[in-house]
Amino acid sequence: MTTRELSRHRPGATPPAPDRVLLFTRVFDAPRSLVFRAWTDRKQLVKWFAPQGFSVAFLEMDLRPGGAWRKCMRSPEGVDYWRHGTYIEVVEPERLVFTYVSDDPASDPDHETIVTMIFEDQGAKTLMTFRQQEFESAAARDSHQFGWGSCMDRFAAWLEAA
Repeated sequence: MTTRELSRHRPGATPPAPDRVLLFTRVFDAPRSLVFRAWTDRKQLVKWFAPQGFSVAFLEMDLRPGGAWRKCMRSPEGVDYWRHGTYIEVVEPERLVFTYVSDDPASDPDHETIVTMIFEDQGAKTLMTFRQQEFESAAARDSHQFGWGSCMDRFAAWLEAA
């Protein structure tokens, strides 16, 4: 996200510190419309939208700018991890932007990050660029990197089986 794009979401915002941004790309072996739909359809999201070994115990979403989302991921040990946020942009099939807040007591419940996902055609495949910013620390970013990476692996496997 450019500084100009960021300022659209947070007026007066300065560029984030690089060590507090999670940025990666991933190519999925599926057309962009299918990949985007899988990120915006509750019935599909509940099947894969958590790290390996976790399940989605609860998910509600109001997919529109200003609409809220909330989910509960359940660990293999039965521990629930709640997350919530608000959709900022929904541009089918190109872009999805939403806030992300962890409700876990160990994290700062008032700390909000912004997730930006850009979906681009690559023939019959989709290039997804993922950016989450701004974390309160590099350690917080690193913990999310593991979770999102595992979730993307699960998503890729789910796409292959679909």
